[in-house]
Amino acid sequence: MIIESFHAEDTFQLGFTLGKNAKKGEIYCLNGDLGVGKTVFTQGFAKGLGIDDVVNSPTFTIVQEYQGNRLPFYHFDVYRISDVEEMEEIGYEDYFYGDGVCLIEWAKLIEELLPKERINIIIKKDLDKGFDYRKVIID
Repeated sequence: MIIESFHAEDTFQLGFTLGKNAKKGEIYCLNGDLGVGKTVFTQGFAKGLGIDDVVNSPTFTIVQEYQGNRLPFYHFDVYRISDVEEMEEIGYEDYFYGDGVCLIEWAKLIEELLPKERINIIIKKDLDKGFDYRKVIID
């Protein structure tokens, strides 16, 4: 599925819709270049889960945990992972196979740890279509 976003609000709303419909055990793998809107998408996703806390990329802590109205939300940012063993040290399997929903920014960096059953999301810019334009590919 390909969705076009023309404003940051569109990207937020898409995240919100997916978060609102997320189910226990789902893993969302989010990829895209720096500045493409991964955090905006994630903030919408968290809001869709009923989380009112401020949600930012947990760049230095790898994972942040939030309690939503329906499900726990585990927000990973693996941009600074230098070795997949770091994921083992934080007990990633407890999150991946736990009672909540995982969203992993920069998921391609830990590809070998990801289960086959997951939702892949790629956000891309296309400056020919405008500064705020994003193409969001979900599979």
